[in-house]
Amino acid sequence: MTEIKSQQDHIQQQIEMAAINAGRPAAAVTLLAVSKTWPAERLREAANAGQHCFGENYLQEALDKIHALDDLDLEWHFIGPIQSNKTRDIAANFDWAQSVDRLKIARRLNEQRPDTAAPLNICIQVNIDQEASKSGCHPADVMKLAHEIQSFDQLRLRGLMIIPTQTTDYEQQLATFQRAYDLFSEMQSVFSDVDTLSMGMSTDMQTAIEAGSTMVRIGTALFGQRASSQA
Repeated sequence: MTEIKSQQDHIQQQIEMAAINAGRPAAAVTLLAVSKTWPAERLREAANAGQHCFGENYLQEALDKIHALDDLDLEWHFIGPIQSNKTRDIAANFDWAQSVDRLKIARRLNEQRPDTAAPLNICIQVNIDQEASKSGCHPADVMKLAHEIQSFDQLRLRGLMIIPTQTTDYEQQLATFQRAYDLFSEMQSVFSDVDTLSMGMSTDMQTAIEAGSTMVRIGTALFGQRASSQA
């Protein structure tokens, strides 16, 4: 068994146990491998070990890997900040854009999504703790943006993506994740395709799953410390 296969199995077992402990089905939570800074060969190793979904933050690096691995049936999620000059490549090459936080970006993704491709899956990034240093839609504006995204033919609204304040305080983590889950539940009551609450990373995934996460974004616990630093 390879090292990455062993890590994947360990993380998957943790995810399933956290779900079961929360009274949820073992398969309720998807593992998204956050693969920024790791070379295509490392992702191929993970894919060969059974990993299907990969999340990338840096566009040009991601495009190089998507091209290098186009012989594999992988699902690509863009999870980094989206500027207007990135939308065309994201619309053309990714299956998901998880970091949509304003109408302008959603409109451009819709206009630039190839007609031959399936609608681009969209998560609204929410600045759940309203931190000045972070991007994301204000929680009070989420439903308005959701209605706007829902009107676009080339986009499919799937849910929310959360990056909370970093803390090791369990009660603070849980309170933040529960606020996000309440917002997610409100969206589900209105939009039939909404099924994804992307929250929880290596340090807080168990709390996120307890609160209702359906997708955890794991990098360090899967791949190890970053292969290199990148601004």
